[in-house]
Amino acid sequence: MEFDFLKPVDETILEFVNSLSSQELGSKVVFHTKDQFPDVSKINIAIIGVLEDRRNINIVNAVNLSTVRKKIYSMFPGNWDASIADLGDIISGNSVEDTYFALKKVTSTLIKNEVIPIVIGGSQDLTYALYRAYDDLEQMVNLVSVDNKFDFGRENETVSAGSYLSKIIVDEPNNLFNYCNIGYQTYYNSQEEIDLIEKLFFDAYRLGEISNNIALAEPVFRDADLVSFDLNSVKSSDSGNMILFEPNGFNGKEICSLSRYAGISDKVSAFGIFNHNSTVAESVLISQIVWYFIEGYHYRSKEYPFGNRDNYLKYIVPLENEELVFYKSDKTDRWWIEIPHILKSNNKLKINTLLPCSYEEYLHACNQELPERWWKAQRKNVL
Repeated sequence: MEFDFLKPVDETILEFVNSLSSQELGSKVVFHTKDQFPDVSKINIAIIGVLEDRRNINIVNAVNLSTVRKKIYSMFPGNWDASIADLGDIISGNSVEDTYFALKKVTSTLIKNEVIPIVIGGSQDLTYALYRAYDDLEQMVNLVSVDNKFDFGRENETVSAGSYLSKIIVDEPNNLFNYCNIGYQTYYNSQEEIDLIEKLFFDAYRLGEISNNIALAEPVFRDADLVSFDLNSVKSSDSGNMILFEPNGFNGKEICSLSRYAGISDKVSAFGIFNHNSTVAESVLISQIVWYFIEGYHYRSKEYPFGNRDNYLKYIVPLENEELVFYKSDKTDRWWIEIPHILKSNNKLKINTLLPCSYEEYLHACNQELPERWWKAQRKNVL
């Protein structure tokens, strides 16, 4: 069984949780112990540790999630109705590929049971295993990575924390529909990589763009299936990671806001936090990132494509050569733009014809400017 790959939560953590008050989060979580495994059919969110870091040479301390768990479970929850379980840890396999296989199987089973895994690693190449978990689900995958680098590798390079994206793009079956990077820093990425992102019609937002207007990221997360956070995208003064010093990056408030956007997205079905160097300060940050994801999940609105279009205002914007159709939710004031069907044999957008967008993109369209994300999605629809 897939869940046999999971090691029960350590007894010291269970003892710590038992010492907490009934008001703290730990008292509201179901744990995988040596005597019992949580009923997956009764949970909404599963926390999983993955003790694998062999493909990131910059991780100095062995992955240890004890402090992370203590920080998470000693926090106070909001008025949440989500059922949360801690399923324990996937330990390093005999090979890294063994760890990938275990994580893939566990994640795939959880997603099929409509349980959202929050995976805490470990090195970011584990994102590849999370992506491969969608192989059995017969759907295209939108991947969003909060990272200061694109993580492309050289041809034939072994998959690693710094090259997993190339593996995702090249390997079959190719289920990747779109990739979006949030927070890249130009001096960490070659011009060839930046050009490749454009050539593949992927999306990328520089750190400064998002820091100046963090709401730009919300529509991106709304269209994501899999979200991967690299802790190196946070500046060291806020993360506490002085081992791999980062003078620039998101601050603590911004990274938690991004996590909440991921949680509130009706579509996100897997969430990962990676490149943890097991410092105490970083553990505190991770606990707050997890808290904000769960907070966001509580406020999911189950909007379109789950809802009825009658609950949306329709706006038609005529351009010189196009007619753009926007929808605005009466419930949340969020916006979508329609991607028209183009009858091609390889049309990847037959299921999802609405692309999340912002009010600002609607205003740009009113000024006769084609939204860039609409144009890229249209190109993918044609190819």
